[in-house]
Amino acid sequence: MADVKDSKLIEQEKKDLEIMKKEQKANSFIKKLFRNKTAVVGLVIIVLVIFLAIFAPVLAPYDPTEVNLTEVCLKPGTAGHILGTDEYGRDLLSRVIYGSRISIVVGVGATLLGAFLGIVLGLISGYKGGVVDTIIMRIMDGMFAFPFTLLAIILMTVLGSGVNNVIFAIGIANIPYYARIVRGQVLIVKEEDYCQAVRALGASSFKIIKDHILPNIASPVIVYATLNIAGTIISEAGLSFLGLGIQPPTASWGNILKSGKDYLLTSPHIATFSGLAILITVIGFNLFGDGVRDALDPKMNK
Repeated sequence: MADVKDSKLIEQEKKDLEIMKKEQKANSFIKKLFRNKTAVVGLVIIVLVIFLAIFAPVLAPYDPTEVNLTEVCLKPGTAGHILGTDEYGRDLLSRVIYGSRISIVVGVGATLLGAFLGIVLGLISGYKGGVVDTIIMRIMDGMFAFPFTLLAIILMTVLGSGVNNVIFAIGIANIPYYARIVRGQVLIVKEEDYCQAVRALGASSFKIIKDHILPNIASPVIVYATLNIAGTIISEAGLSFLGLGIQPPTASWGNILKSGKDYLLTSPHIATFSGLAILITVIGFNLFGDGVRDALDPKMNK
């Protein structure tokens, strides 16, 4: 009876020790991240864009779809229109603010979809190996044969326009990148001594993957996903610019840019402000992604 109590006590102590180590690691990560000034700048930009997206109905001075043909292409600084108006007299500030919603929803949604499916396929491929690995990787190679943008365009042509279809198309196009990263990491980690020891003790494949492989491959996936959001935002803007993504009158930075290109000589502000919104947001995610990478890299001693 005493032996049973002792074993339970030892197990509890092990769990407490693991929790302490995780907390120390998390605290160390946060300290490293906030010591990186460029990462903090990136985080501030991201928080600001998310704030605009969430509170767009409160912050936008006008309905972004409201047409006023008496105030067409007003210049920035005009009374009542800080950023001016577009070719239909719609307030540009309101459209840019509402456009942040599309960019954040598509950026995060497509990244999560691509990451989830890519991680699952990468784990199965790397852990199982053999025929399963060959089949999955040949499918991924087939997807790699198409340039990312071309694959997204093909999917959008098949699916049609709309926010959900944009998320699906970009997410599917992202899958092979995550699958490759995860598979490569799994091939390394599954051969480590601790994985071999747990396997020898009779642990199930699911437990090995969940408790030992996933935690040890998380860092590169998190870094890639953070940086990938920026690429996804650009992809959505590109699809909308080509007329395949978000359709007017819904405000999207991509379709604002598209409409503005026809007025570059007379009203360059239409394209300029939407382009700046894309640029600043992408820079923010890239700066933050670089900071996350440096904070998670054990070789970085800054």
